[in-house]
Amino acid sequence: MDSNEHYDSVVNAVVNKYKDRANTGFNKYNTTLDRDDLTELEWLNNLQDELMDASLYVQKLKQIIEKRKQSL
Repeated sequence: MDSNEHYDSVVNAVVNKYKDRANTGFNKYNTTLDRDDLTELEWLNNLQDELMDASLYVQKLKQIIEKRKQSL
């Protein structure tokens, strides 16, 4: 079933973002996550790097929100 008609707009938006990200990754690295050239530890290191980036984005957004609240 290829149709996304029965999914809501939020699910469809996320699925489309995953597809866009997969395309970007393939274009940048010329491979997919089906690759088998990384060890389990290398996969974990990549995950840890991504999660650390995410925590920085969370902190930045919290600071923006706090600054906005203080200026009201």
